[in-house]
Amino acid sequence: MTAPVSTPVPVPTPVPTPALVPTAPVPAPLPVSSPAVASSPAPTVRAVTLDAGGVPLSGLIAEPDGAAEPRSVIVAIHGRGMCADYFNGLTDPANSLLGLGARLGHTVLALDRPGYGASAGPLPDGQPLGEQATTLNRALADFARDRPTGSGFFVVAHSDGGKVALHMAAQEAGSALVGLDVNGCGWRYAPEARHFPDTLGGGASRLNWGPLHLYSPGTFRASRSLLRAVPAREAAQTATWPVQYPRLAGRITSPVRLTFAEHELWWELHDEALTAMTGLLTAAPLVAVERLSGAGHNISIGRAARTYHLRALAFLEECLRRAGDAPARS
Repeated sequence: MTAPVSTPVPVPTPVPTPALVPTAPVPAPLPVSSPAVASSPAPTVRAVTLDAGGVPLSGLIAEPDGAAEPRSVIVAIHGRGMCADYFNGLTDPANSLLGLGARLGHTVLALDRPGYGASAGPLPDGQPLGEQATTLNRALADFARDRPTGSGFFVVAHSDGGKVALHMAAQEAGSALVGLDVNGCGWRYAPEARHFPDTLGGGASRLNWGPLHLYSPGTFRASRSLLRAVPAREAAQTATWPVQYPRLAGRITSPVRLTFAEHELWWELHDEALTAMTGLLTAAPLVAVERLSGAGHNISIGRAARTYHLRALAFLEECLRRAGDAPARS
């Protein structure tokens, strides 16, 4: 077992991937200020590496100020072809889930999924979704041995990371999760998204982004620094998710909140589809669904990022209250 190691976060090197980023000319990033950010120092975000049964998992961590135990640990899990930096306020620090969660008394741990970051060396082909979940659950167990976790782990996950999060919650090791807030992950793909692999290459821009005005100036240029190669074993499972979900949904015993952007195009989202999806979560004590207005698939790097993160943290508060773990209010 290896204790987490924290080091200063290096400035990312842009990785141009035109297939996933809109090719229209975009202006350079503009500095954006926020009264909420300016009024108090931003929490320190550091690099961290966890030991997941011999597999190193890299990521980012932000902790509350002072020596107080965190109220919980928020675990942020990125989507396909991305990295942990996805949750750290790409063009505006006010949009960082890490900073926001730490300010509200939580430790926030954004991890590179197995096959990404530090684990890309030992896992060059990555892992299938279920194996990724096992690896991540091991990493969280390692984290809990050396650091306080408060009321436990709460997962915020995006897109394919949401698939992994649902697998995590369905495993025995993940049965004690405080809750899950999953965005951009449905059950059945929309007809427009089913033409694999075309919809995962040059045809993915519209599906991944939606209307371009939903993102601040400079987002698309800056987003290139987030892009990573998709491991082969993960990519091979994209088309099988509609078969996997019904097999695991009934084993999830934690509260689940599903968020879909107003301009989400990857999934079937009509009423019957959502009712069918939530109906399979038979053991979850609480299931909620929300449509987030003014957002596209990549919520956490869009203009609606802070709104989404605040609502995810509000759901965490509800989960803590239901569990009787929320601190007493004076």
